[in-house]
Amino acid sequence: MAAFIAKQMVGNQLKSVKAATGGALGDKDEESKEGDGDTGEDPEIEEARREAEEKRKEKHRKMEEERETMRQSIRDKYGIKKKQEEEELLKQQMESAGRVGRKKKTPAELAAEANGEEEDDDEDEFTMPKNLDEFKSKVQDIPQKLTQTVGEVSEKCSLQ
Repeated sequence: MAAFIAKQMVGNQLKSVKAATGGALGDKDEESKEGDGDTGEDPEIEEARREAEEKRKEKHRKMEEERETMRQSIRDKYGIKKKQEEEELLKQQMESAGRVGRKKKTPAELAAEANGEEEDDDEDEFTMPKNLDEFKSKVQDIPQKLTQTVGEVSEKCSLQ
């Protein structure tokens, strides 16, 4: 931060010295660059550059169309659906250009969410499973099966 401030102070003083001396230290180049936007080139060259730029953009647009048709043929061949989510996300990013963070919720969304939470509270109550009797009988059979298995194993493996 201090370096920035020092540079600003020295830079301003240097500019005032240049202005007092008549700008003899290469000020002419800066003036021509800061001029009325004319690059100093021949208008024919500028026109040629502009046309070349248009041709390049057209070429890239055609290439992208060809790629998209190729992608679509692959999607059709393998039955893949086009991802609309990415396009929607991209559109949202473009709409909220400088925004950082998530989209703010509207009052209607907040009210719907609050109603949904109230309904969820009712659903959180414990409900008994419908086949509870089946589970009870299985749990009651476990100790009998365990003693049976232990008895069989002890018969097979007798200690002498």
